[in-house]
Amino acid sequence: MGETIARNKKALFDYEILEKFEAGIVLAGSEVKAVRRGRVNLKDSFVKIIKGEAFLFGAHISHLDTANPYYKPNERRERKLLLHLKEIDKLEQKVAQDGLSIVALSLYFNAKNYAKVQIALARGKKLHDKRETLKQKDAAREAQSAMKNFQYK
Repeated sequence: MGETIARNKKALFDYEILEKFEAGIVLAGSEVKAVRRGRVNLKDSFVKIIKGEAFLFGAHISHLDTANPYYKPNERRERKLLLHLKEIDKLEQKVAQDGLSIVALSLYFNAKNYAKVQIALARGKKLHDKRETLKQKDAAREAQSAMKNFQYK
């Protein structure tokens, strides 16, 4: 995995991640420039499979002022994801049978400089699971702080 441009931290908090996939994403030229500059927000983004094709919904890619002023793609438009047919079938089957969700976790450029999205099959967490996650994060933060303040004598 290359340099990560954007992460969806909310997905890691709201969902239990079961299986991850890497998908290509279809972008317009000005959108690629915006992604390279980090003008991306994946919060509340999800994947839907429509007629055997995967689409990313809810991802926000800002328009750059330096890009062509006459062509402004919608910043929140759905974007097609490039996956193998077997992967799409597997995702579609899991969503239909088990009631799972497909969420976007991160957006990055790979070694060949192609924009990629890491998506995941996820199960929604209950409120008490979210509280448990917060408790674990607080405990880890306190332990880290204690280790930092600890001095050898």
